[in-house]
Amino acid sequence: MHEHVARAALMRAAESGDPIMGQLVRAYGPEAAVEIIRSGTCPEEFADRAVTADGREVAKDQLDRRIHSWRTRLTQADPEADLAFGDKAGARLIIPGDSEWPTQLDALGDTVPVGLWVLGSADLRFSCLRSVAVVGARAATAYGVHIAADFGAELSDAGWTVVSGGAYGIDGAAHRGALAGGTSTVAVLACGVDISYPTGHTNLFAAIREQGVLVSECPPGVHPTRGRFLIRNRLIAALSRGTVVIEAALRSGALNTVSHALSLGRHVAAVPGPVTSEVSTGCHRLIREGRAICVTRYEEVIELVGDLGEDLAPELRGPVVPLDSLSEESRRVLDAVPARTGKGPATIAVAAGVDLNTVLSCLGSLAAAGFVERTTAGWRIRRARASRPR
Repeated sequence: MHEHVARAALMRAAESGDPIMGQLVRAYGPEAAVEIIRSGTCPEEFADRAVTADGREVAKDQLDRRIHSWRTRLTQADPEADLAFGDKAGARLIIPGDSEWPTQLDALGDTVPVGLWVLGSADLRFSCLRSVAVVGARAATAYGVHIAADFGAELSDAGWTVVSGGAYGIDGAAHRGALAGGTSTVAVLACGVDISYPTGHTNLFAAIREQGVLVSECPPGVHPTRGRFLIRNRLIAALSRGTVVIEAALRSGALNTVSHALSLGRHVAAVPGPVTSEVSTGCHRLIREGRAICVTRYEEVIELVGDLGEDLAPELRGPVVPLDSLSEESRRVLDAVPARTGKGPATIAVAAGVDLNTVLSCLGSLAAAGFVERTTAGWRIRRARASRPR
């Protein structure tokens, strides 16, 4: 049996991200795993070391039930038909070892996908070399949608791929923003790549196929479930160098993606929102607890996930005003010049705490710059200025 066919069969047999299936494939290879499942009997040496995702041993009767469930599903699977359907739809099945396989997925260990169905013009591995996940609330506010779209467009213009889940709200806004730039975008789905879910994003998915790629570990024709959304979040985290959260309540699927990113040692950033906004409480907690870096600009995101010392965000500065060009002595002299009645240089020197020659030099420069003027009564702030410059 060809490895692609075997893996397509295993994707029908087990739910995505099943660690027991991952251990079976790792121990015996996909072709042998198919034969083991068809036999209905698990090797004793495997049964003795199989563990759950949290490291607990799997009881023999539990493993037998799992094998029986896989065997039942496998009898109904037609992997050759899946591959043929994929070819007809323009989709491709990529597996570990293929040139398009993103090797960063190997960090998922036993939950690494058995394979991935990919639909679109972009190369998945190349797209994810410089990628950022942008996730957040489905019920996003206008503020959140605006920020997500801006981040998506600016990251794309800077050559970074935006990875998200294709959902309403923040996901969709991030994808649309990315499509406005020149870089591909990756949508990781909780259903088959031939299924448009949500249906309101049919046109968006069509645009992503043209400029990016749709990805799923679900076989063609599989519809989403709540569990599959949570399971696919680990792929969003694993495909990216870091994850940015824009609006997330305390109970949010976006925070589930954050948990996966943190467990993988990936960077996490959060965009703050109004302190009165319930949909930003999750972001604020992440920042407060030190689990996420606060970011407000796309440059800060790139600095976080980019190359050390090379992708630094430009330092923000306030507006440049004429006063910025003055020396420390000139500032002290200017502060000592009265705003209404004129004063002589000696009086100004005492108020400024400098010598007379320094005052005379500074007053000349300040007058040339338009800060002060000389009157019959002495020096004062130039009246053309409404108030003393600060």
